[in-house]
Amino acid sequence: MEDERRLQLSGNPDWMSRLPEELQDVPLWNLAIPGSHDSMSFCLDVSSPVLRSEPCLLRAMDALVPCWTRPCVSRWATTQQSVLSKQCELGVRFLDLRIARKPAGGHTLFFAHGIYTLMTVKEALDELAAWLDAHPKEIVIISCSHFELLTHEDHSHLVEYIITLYGKKLCPSQDIPTLRSCWSRGQQVVVSYDNQQVVLQHPELWTEIPYWYADSPDPKKVIAYLEDQKHRGRPAGFYVSGLNLTEDAPYVLLHPLQGMRKMTMRALSLLLRWASEQRPGREAGEVNVVCCDFVDVSHFCSLVIGLNYKTLAPGRCHSNQTGWPT
Repeated sequence: MEDERRLQLSGNPDWMSRLPEELQDVPLWNLAIPGSHDSMSFCLDVSSPVLRSEPCLLRAMDALVPCWTRPCVSRWATTQQSVLSKQCELGVRFLDLRIARKPAGGHTLFFAHGIYTLMTVKEALDELAAWLDAHPKEIVIISCSHFELLTHEDHSHLVEYIITLYGKKLCPSQDIPTLRSCWSRGQQVVVSYDNQQVVLQHPELWTEIPYWYADSPDPKKVIAYLEDQKHRGRPAGFYVSGLNLTEDAPYVLLHPLQGMRKMTMRALSLLLRWASEQRPGREAGEVNVVCCDFVDVSHFCSLVIGLNYKTLAPGRCHSNQTGWPT
């Protein structure tokens, strides 16, 4: 327990740069990469309205009793509790960014999950850029999606900002990125953008990354879903296995004061046990990005990073930088 606590505190800020040489020419989609689900949900704004894309009943309740509805939505929509730089320090290298514009918020873009965030998109991207400058051999995958209420002009401004901010750090979609190839070119950022029309106009952007998502509050059903998907074969490039649970209306009604964190903690040991049994690679049934809620409350990141050492040649004895046995 002391070792686990120590590792949680120290994190894995430079784990990619410390992987064995045998893994440095492997395509990034054949490595095991920790990710955070709904990465920006740590800063939800309880004074903001419920999203228009939420069910009509919830929006009606928000109009009538916002002082009850919004804290309840926040309790169930909060899936992380650390800022992006802290998530990256822990070892997260896949960020799930769900972007939105407030109905009466001008052209300033925020993130959203049920309700909107306090932090703007520009503030978060700037924070990440500063972290990348301090860790030049680490590579982060940014998944931009949802785009609630964004106009064509909003997309144009957002993409222009991303390209200007990250510049040569961007890995273009025509490449087959490996650690070594990215290091040689100074590339640190893969941007997946869930709008095909925009992607076609910008070779710097990658198409949407498949996310295996069970949509269930039951961890056994989440695992069964992931196992079923594995048997169907993995996508050719990047893809995500989501360990995240999803509350439904009956579950919330039965547990109105519980919240997502408590639900996740009850299921975490089972979900992490499944993750520990996986291995990365290009074959059917092998994982790539693994996403989880509340990445800072367990050894999730160290566990997923450690999966990479399973792929080393037999007889090689390695201890990764976290000290976890491999």
